[in-house]
Amino acid sequence: MIRGEYNADPAALCYEAYETADKRDVEFLICDTAGRLHTKSNLMGELGKIKRSLSKHDPNAPHEILLVVDATTGSNVRAQAKQFHEAIGLTGLIVTKLDGSGKGGVVVAIQDELGIPTRFVGTGEKLEDFKEFDGRDLIANMI
Repeated sequence: MIRGEYNADPAALCYEAYETADKRDVEFLICDTAGRLHTKSNLMGELGKIKRSLSKHDPNAPHEILLVVDATTGSNVRAQAKQFHEAIGLTGLIVTKLDGSGKGGVVVAIQDELGIPTRFVGTGEKLEDFKEFDGRDLIANMI
């Protein structure tokens, strides 16, 4: 784990993390930018900067850009996904809290309208509650 100083530049931290992972032959690097709102243009701009900094090491990086959304948020998830997709080009969604009151039907609209597939879902707090997305399971649980 690579940590930066408080208020450090996220793009510089991700750049350094990539260099460290590469030197240590680490196969996967996850850069978590938690807590970003699609309505905050400065934070969305930072995401673009992170993407550009990683592409200096590898023109194809980042290889996956996943947005984690809360199923209980409802249709606002679509607006979030659209803004993030326009800013940085999402490759997939992770949908959490599918065990709550939200049924996650908005993932169908996001796939249809924006072409962003749901990759993983969370239905609880344990590791075994996190799994690859299966559309058949989603539909069966919506009925």
